[in-house]
Amino acid sequence: MKPLGIISVCLCVAAAPWVLAGAATGDPAKGKTVFAACAVCHNADSTEKKMGPGLKGLFKRDKLKSGKKVTDATVLARVNEGGGGMPAYKDMLTDGEKNDLIAYLKTL
Repeated sequence: MKPLGIISVCLCVAAAPWVLAGAATGDPAKGKTVFAACAVCHNADSTEKKMGPGLKGLFKRDKLKSGKKVTDATVLARVNEGGGGMPAYKDMLTDGEKNDLIAYLKTL
């Protein structure tokens, strides 16, 4: 491998933790505003089902309704892909709005 290629790879590997950490952060206050659209179908203050499941304590649960472990990635996938009557929000929300939404869901 050429020296420039080695340096490029090393810089990418060294920067990866900071890039990934920044991608997973969000503002819960902004996320609460984003959640207003979700509140039509989801309760934030209870686990009681509305049209969709209540989301209180979502990140304290072991698993999603799908059986997958509750993680940022699995919740984000559900937001992006929808399913079970929920529309896909992949193209309706920006990445920042999705990060803010996940940060808010963690406060429930």
